[in-house]
Amino acid sequence: MGDWFEKVAIGDLIDQTAARFGRREALYYEGRRWTFAELRADIDRAAKGLIALGVQSGEKVSLWMPNCPEWLHILFAAMKIGAILVPINTRFRTVDLEYVVHQSDTATLITVDRSGPVGYFDMIHELCPELDGADPAHVHVSRLPDLRRVVVLSDRRFPGTQRWVDVLAMGMQVSDQALAARQRAVHPDDTALIMYTSGTTGFPKGVMHSHNILRNVVDEANRMGVTPRDVILMYLPLFHAFGLYEGPLMSAVTGARLVLTTLFDPGEALALIAQEKATMLHGFDTHFHDLMNHPACATTDRSSLRTGILAAGMASSEPVARKAQRVLCRTVTGWGMTEVGVGGLLSFLDSSEDDRCLGSGWPLPGYEFKVIDPTTGRTLPPGDMGELCVRGYATMQGYYKKPEETAKTIDRDGWLHTGDLAIMRDDGMVRFLGRYKDMLKVGGENVDPVEVEAFLLRHPAVNQVKIVGVPDRRLNEVGAACVVLNPGAQVTAEQLIAFCRGQLASFKIPRYILFVKEYPMTSSGKVQKFRLREIAMEELCLTDAPLPSPHLSSPLVGEHSGGGEGERTSRP
Repeated sequence: MGDWFEKVAIGDLIDQTAARFGRREALYYEGRRWTFAELRADIDRAAKGLIALGVQSGEKVSLWMPNCPEWLHILFAAMKIGAILVPINTRFRTVDLEYVVHQSDTATLITVDRSGPVGYFDMIHELCPELDGADPAHVHVSRLPDLRRVVVLSDRRFPGTQRWVDVLAMGMQVSDQALAARQRAVHPDDTALIMYTSGTTGFPKGVMHSHNILRNVVDEANRMGVTPRDVILMYLPLFHAFGLYEGPLMSAVTGARLVLTTLFDPGEALALIAQEKATMLHGFDTHFHDLMNHPACATTDRSSLRTGILAAGMASSEPVARKAQRVLCRTVTGWGMTEVGVGGLLSFLDSSEDDRCLGSGWPLPGYEFKVIDPTTGRTLPPGDMGELCVRGYATMQGYYKKPEETAKTIDRDGWLHTGDLAIMRDDGMVRFLGRYKDMLKVGGENVDPVEVEAFLLRHPAVNQVKIVGVPDRRLNEVGAACVVLNPGAQVTAEQLIAFCRGQLASFKIPRYILFVKEYPMTSSGKVQKFRLREIAMEELCLTDAPLPSPHLSSPLVGEHSGGGEGERTSRP
């Protein structure tokens, strides 16, 4: 499947794009502009720097920093020399960071010292106190045994680390021939990315993809009619497949210009739409909601906008999707997950408004879909709800060092069981309706409740905890922690939230804390999470009432209840 598609390594792609569109503008960021030729030159400097640093083929390079031009340089540079890039969520904190760096066998970690209020190096130093006095060229960290190098984008020098500018200077000693030799050794079937996504095991899983993910980007470009005349506004984080595929990879595939921002700020995004004549923008309903409800929207020149992906399907997304057609542009809908490429389903530009606002699209070339009864495995007829399964060329190579989890997800016939609830029409159009799994989707971020439950159980006052999703006007849903305390223990909701802060990514921290005496159980002794969710929604007055204050009093289920303040999607 897919022999007709010419396989190309991602490092080779950027060379081909520069040869074809060299003098065309490739990137705009904070007042600076790069042509494709200039971007390629920066990428080659970065690739030589990584070689000089000692990065080997197949070695894991973790990249933990917000959107910036250097993110693109390192992305393509790692691909050129056969390294495997491990993008890390910038909202991760020490617990998440340690797990990903350790589980991925990362040898080189590249970060920034600080971005806004977040001290990235401070957290690294907390994990790696051995950096003090260490040889920057070969560090040894007890908690991260494979880590050998820490590189920081900063004007400052930190003990045991190397500055990115010094790495680039080292790379000047690497010849063009040495870089070309490394590049020739890269095969498109080689692993290029390990992208971590939360799963049902309670810990993030590293999704492995080869360079052949480019076909998914090409097929999406064809369905959306992307050309070199397009201008892609990208405020989504590049560590997510959505931002990575639809941003720098789409630009490299098509020659479209990329307008990059550090984070999502609706006011800045609107200003850039007018200033840069953006033609495409993407996001979840949260992003489109904030753009359309910003005071500057009505006075912004939005006439350049042509299309963008707004993944619809769930009833909660329909009002935003309908409004976007009138206020912003004709969007297309889609469905995807990191395990199968960013988009396995996509509607067409000329699809009806109902299909673009209520559905999830039709399969892209090379994908097969079916809806099954998750209990029996039987394929269901059109119109019946069941679990969505998919197979195709872009299915992941597997979860890194998790063969059992991989086998649970991909069956012997190659079908990947998504855990998503869906319905398929007789014409093949699919509508995503929700999740069979307990995964929460907080403003577009996947949150595995088992992982958060495991962390909260570390608190000495907590005996049991279950996380359920409850509705939220902006973020679709947020977490509510239903906590059973140890006998005689006392703790407030605020104290539990404070226990999470700085340790868990902010979007993983429960918005609400409910103290309960027991859980609703099945006859077999399992917690009825659907019933627990109903109880939480009732106690939080979320059924038919406006969204309550984050701090509540709940006399029915416990003596103390309240919640923490969730992270806004505008701070990716």
